[in-house]
Amino acid sequence: MPNDDPVPSLTEGRFDGREAFDAILRAALSAAAREGWKEIVFSDPDFADWPLGERASIDALQAWSASGRRFVLLAQRFDVLERGHARFVPWRRIWDHIVECRATGKAAGSEVPSAIWTPTWFVHRIDPERSRGVSGTDAPARRALRESIDECWRIARPAFPASTLGL
Repeated sequence: MPNDDPVPSLTEGRFDGREAFDAILRAALSAAAREGWKEIVFSDPDFADWPLGERASIDALQAWSASGRRFVLLAQRFDVLERGHARFVPWRRIWDHIVECRATGKAAGSEVPSAIWTPTWFVHRIDPERSRGVSGTDAPARRALRESIDECWRIARPAFPASTLGL
């Protein structure tokens, strides 16, 4: 029996506005689970306005999670994510073995791009304040975005631990 549920498609081209960005993120998480992406990179100064705490986002991440997967989070700081996305924090703890988190802090040259990167598709919020940007499969644009993320990654330090050990 065919599945008649609409499958959100990954967008190509420009987008404008918070609702458009949220829809793109939700579609990306659904595609990751459906297509079994091996790696996902989320990059943002603080993830304050990402819908990562939504039940649908966590359900999609849960469906995507598996051995051999890699989820990378890069930020300037994670305090907003820890406080503002209550469902995401426990998911991150459970899947610590596939999640890598780094923060640049206020290091010089640490302008963290607001982006989603995968080996075949990307989203880049060029104007995060207004949630305006581009998405697509264009290889040169995807490569340039990954280079920008990698530059920040190099100066970043491990952050957002799954647990805090203490005495």
